[in-house]
Amino acid sequence: MTNYIGRRLILNFVVLLFVASLVFFATRALPSDFAEKRLATSLEITDQTAAVQQARKELGLDKPLWQQYVIFLGDLATGDLGRSYETHRSTWQEVSRRLGPTLQLSVATMLIAYSMSIPIGVLSAVKQNQWLDYVLRGFAVLGVAMPQFVTALFLSLLVVKLSLFEIDVVGRPNLWTDPEAAVKLYAIPALAGGIAGGAGVMRILRSQMLEVMRQDYIRTARSKGLRDRNVWLHHALKNAMLPVLTVFGFTLGGLISGQIILENMFNIDGVGRFLFTSLNTRDFPPFQGTVLIIATVVVTVNLAVDVMYAWLDPRIRYT
Repeated sequence: MTNYIGRRLILNFVVLLFVASLVFFATRALPSDFAEKRLATSLEITDQTAAVQQARKELGLDKPLWQQYVIFLGDLATGDLGRSYETHRSTWQEVSRRLGPTLQLSVATMLIAYSMSIPIGVLSAVKQNQWLDYVLRGFAVLGVAMPQFVTALFLSLLVVKLSLFEIDVVGRPNLWTDPEAAVKLYAIPALAGGIAGGAGVMRILRSQMLEVMRQDYIRTARSKGLRDRNVWLHHALKNAMLPVLTVFGFTLGGLISGQIILENMFNIDGVGRFLFTSLNTRDFPPFQGTVLIIATVVVTVNLAVDVMYAWLDPRIRYT
């Protein structure tokens, strides 16, 4: 196991280096940079060409691309993810300021996704080929097929049409200062993200439950006179959950990408919205650093899931 974790850490390092290089060169391939974007809105500057050149020199954007890349990697080696061109704050400071809203939305989304998908997956398998199974399978397929922002749009229209509650997208409330307003603000994006993230889990869990329930040890458990509920929950569900745990890492990646859209839709000042704003203004250092932080979280969670997989199923051995 120790050798396996060591190899995975090396592989994760290579993956993160690839992600960092890809993001660096992709941002430099965009049609304009921060200096052009910033000075293009200034009507007071008559000679914009000279001003742009001066701004690029101050920001280090006039250096050759290879030199900028070497500086970028050198900063990464020391843990420096760069400073924002606009605010002059470090990437760590910018991300930490916005981590609260993103964590609140992420936790709510994950709770909804798994609290909804596990019972529905089990119920759909238990009621196989009955009307309830067809309804739940249709709901799961719809959740997989429909983008998160479309679901959020329909839910918003439903809330407005029925006058269920008001959504404060201007005040940006959080759970610590105004819990009621925060719950109303996060309810729709969390539900939309939860349906999208949980729909795939529902389908996987249903198919795994059906496969497990045909195993000999399940028939043995039934022959001992155990009640159906005990067989489903204590014998079948535990083994059917292993593949669900495997897709947890992928679900996390999908939720993060979905939050970029949802945070912009509902004006939530989180990391996803910050990513979009940084890219739109060509503020490259915080954009690169934030993507790298997210990539680090995703590969670390996937490594933890693989380790837990072997712990939950003693038959699995990593060499």
